[in-house]
Amino acid sequence: MTPKAFEHALADLCRRDGCTKVKVVGGAGDLAADVLATTPAGQRILIQAKRYGPRTFVGSQDVQKVNGTYRDVHHCDLAAVVTTSSFTKAAAAFCAQVGIRAVDQRALALWADGRGGAPWV
Repeated sequence: MTPKAFEHALADLCRRDGCTKVKVVGGAGDLAADVLATTPAGQRILIQAKRYGPRTFVGSQDVQKVNGTYRDVHHCDLAAVVTTSSFTKAAAAFCAQVGIRAVDQRALALWADGRGGAPWV
């Protein structure tokens, strides 16, 4: 799956789970947003997609970019970083500290097959 196909797959999961106004916005100059949507509860969520191999991890700088843009630039209430890999300890700690949802390959698989919650739950 290409990075763009991964973004569209995440948008499809958002739609499946009741989001509206789902838009894929990723690409050059996306300011750390790949998918923007409105959750079933009416909150705006930004999703940053990181389609990485098993030996490449989402780092602290990746989640710091999301934290720097999701509220003020994209006007969202929630943010999630979703990866096909996992997070460094520093990135996971930063996400926990600032409230960004960190969705690793395991949580993504559960969300995709309907056994796990969506990032906004």
